[in-house]
Amino acid sequence: MAEIRLENISKAFNEDRVVKNISLTIKEGSFTVLVGPSGCGKSTILRMLAGFEKQTEGDIWIGDKLVNDLSPSKRDIAMVFQNYALYPTMTVKGNIEFGLTNRKVPKKERQQLIEEIAGIVGLTEHLNKKPDKLSGGQRQRVALARAMVKKPKVFILDEPLSNLDAKLRTQMRAELIQLHEKLGTTFVYVTHDQVEAMSMGDEIIILNQGVVQQKAAPIEVYENPGNIFAAEFIGQPPMNVFERKAFAETLEGVPEEAHYIGFRPEHAGISSAAVSVPHTIELESEILALETLGAESIYKVKNRIGVMNIRSFSAPLPKHAICFVSIPHEKLYPFGADKAAGPELNLSVKKEAALNGID
Repeated sequence: MAEIRLENISKAFNEDRVVKNISLTIKEGSFTVLVGPSGCGKSTILRMLAGFEKQTEGDIWIGDKLVNDLSPSKRDIAMVFQNYALYPTMTVKGNIEFGLTNRKVPKKERQQLIEEIAGIVGLTEHLNKKPDKLSGGQRQRVALARAMVKKPKVFILDEPLSNLDAKLRTQMRAELIQLHEKLGTTFVYVTHDQVEAMSMGDEIIILNQGVVQQKAAPIEVYENPGNIFAAEFIGQPPMNVFERKAFAETLEGVPEEAHYIGFRPEHAGISSAAVSVPHTIELESEILALETLGAESIYKVKNRIGVMNIRSFSAPLPKHAICFVSIPHEKLYPFGADKAAGPELNLSVKKEAALNGID
């Protein structure tokens, strides 16, 4: 296990700065997820950490070792890619053993390591098979096993589940979480998928345009987003955010500094008749679209504030019907004026909101 520290890290390709003066600490033994849209800098950070890219500015520490000038093989890390990159002519055992043989690890020790790691990832019965006889999930386990035999201080995983179908991704998410718990090693995981980030990480780092937007536990990001980007990026459907001036009514507990107001789709109610509950915004709305997902329904509705998403666990209403949306004042999130600001965007606003009873 090892703590990772990035100190004032920047990366530029010609005049294009893709990572901008990032400083952060990844805790020893954590499962930390870097998440953000394409082009946000997450994979570039991973490549700099691994030693495949040289940072333009700043220092990278793994444990107590400054690794700026160390080659990837000297950084005591193991990396798993989106592409499994298995040798098709080798068996599972041969693929796992290949790196050990190159490092001249004694045969007896190699055998012990292969048996140990194959048992952990559930490959014992498949050691004599070649990759074309394996499922996608099994191939990904081979890639993991090949990394694990190094017994590294840090595992780096670059979108390793992207090539799997939805059902297998769900299964592999659970397996990776269990694997991390068994090993206790520091995991750094990159994904564009906020579901993976929320379900797997004990800490997530949200990036956009080469800047850290928020770094916190998943539930903290969901319940207390640091800025509008984090609020809209995490959550499916995303948080509804509107300019404050769209709300004609007085919003109790919302400070005057708030320029934008948001609320989560599941925090609003939807019904076929008006409910007239105190301290609640009530909006006569038209249902534009409806997704029925079994236990829940996702509505897209239009009203005087704008178009918004509502999540409901009640019996679905008819498409294109007139309905009433109710939003409790206490479930509103106030934000400051600058959408593009970093994690401190709405700090003073949120502090005042907390004093006024808003979660």
